[in-house]
Amino acid sequence: MKFSLLTSLLLCTTSFAAEKMNVLFIAADDLRNDLGCYGDTVVKTPHLDRLAKRGLVFDRAYCQQAVCNPSRASLLTGRRLDNLRIWDLPTHFREHAPDAVTLPQHFKNNGYFTQNVGKMFHNWIHEVQGDPASWSVPAVMHFASHGTDKAQVEGELPPNLAQDPKCECRDVPDEAYFDGRVASLAVKAIGELKAKKDPFFLAVGFWKPHSPFNAPKRYWDMYQREDVPMPKNPDWPVDAPRIAWHNGREIRSDKQRELTPEAIREIRHGYLANISYMDAQIGRVLEELDRQGLTDKTLIVFWSDHGYHLGEHTLWAKTSNFELDARVPLIIAQPGGKTAGQKTPALAELMDLYPTLSELCGLPSPAGVDGVSLAPVLADATATVRPAALSQHPRPAYYKGAPEAMGYSIRSATHRYTEWRDWKTGKTLATELYDHQTDPDETRNVSLDQDSEAVVKEHAKLLQTMNPIVQPGWKPVLE
Repeated sequence: MKFSLLTSLLLCTTSFAAEKMNVLFIAADDLRNDLGCYGDTVVKTPHLDRLAKRGLVFDRAYCQQAVCNPSRASLLTGRRLDNLRIWDLPTHFREHAPDAVTLPQHFKNNGYFTQNVGKMFHNWIHEVQGDPASWSVPAVMHFASHGTDKAQVEGELPPNLAQDPKCECRDVPDEAYFDGRVASLAVKAIGELKAKKDPFFLAVGFWKPHSPFNAPKRYWDMYQREDVPMPKNPDWPVDAPRIAWHNGREIRSDKQRELTPEAIREIRHGYLANISYMDAQIGRVLEELDRQGLTDKTLIVFWSDHGYHLGEHTLWAKTSNFELDARVPLIIAQPGGKTAGQKTPALAELMDLYPTLSELCGLPSPAGVDGVSLAPVLADATATVRPAALSQHPRPAYYKGAPEAMGYSIRSATHRYTEWRDWKTGKTLATELYDHQTDPDETRNVSLDQDSEAVVKEHAKLLQTMNPIVQPGWKPVLE
């Protein structure tokens, strides 16, 4: 009797240890992290609010570059951009790293069924569609352009009630646009994955709130136009070098159209509508996970590839090193997590997700990654794992051939420090320093102030420590 009971306990323990946690990996596109996505009143995201109460919110998470392809390539390989040698849209990460094992591929190699619905790797511009090696089955709705996300309905298309060419407000169902169909496919996939009974890594990539701002009308109606705030800091930062600027062509076009106050408010309204539309689709996916009884067995991660400007600093869209572009939302929700419902000020980089998820799911430590595990922070929200977060961006923002300059920017607990370097010589062309203790909106560059000399030296040294790998052809100048 005793032997039988002991044997049963051992078998149960072994079965529990062998049961692997699923992963639901949810991505947003162009979602900034200052609009109060977790319970504030500016943007209405009830489903993300609910997820935040279930997980740990990283309040200071940063992308590696504020544009789609480099950011996603870095996150999904766990490597720094100067290691990958990717700083543009057209270069597929496997051109320079053909043998890289991606985050989902690492899970696939360790017994997981990996599946992709929606935008995860970069889309449409590459010859290779996404990364087939990462998935157990072919990805779906992952390869298209944002410009092709046009309303599809049966019968006559309702009129567009918006005015700006970047906006569209039609009274159509959610599935008229990409994200509604992504959510439907993800819901279907969850049911199928449960039936397989294998541990799964399901990557769900939403296309919003990226422009065009074309959420169905019901999401525009969640906001009153007169209540939509105008840019808080619309002026160029005092004493900021012009190399930090870009022309915002995604919104203003190459012809640099002028935006009236009415257009600015409509675009900002459309951005909020896009976020609430995306949030509703996330809600459908999370509700299906609950319905299938999988939530308590699933690690849920929500992230955005970079932030976005909506007229702040005279800028539109992404491709800068400012806080609004570099800072991203990040939630990690563990079943029974010790830090559920908390926020952490710990600095994090998106490429940290690779080693983090590997550790949390009991996988072998991945080789050749530059990220660090955030597991200590998930155990204790007051813990820290890195002294700063590094982002970078070339100039021109969308270069051809080779960039003229590269801006390397680190965000410490107190400051943002940026060095702009000539790409051929490594010579420092300009510097920026913003004191987030007194100037969180980055309205004044104090890098040349005499009082900032010690802070500049400290951050310059930290920057060099964090990014020793540079593009072949030049070496950073240490002064």
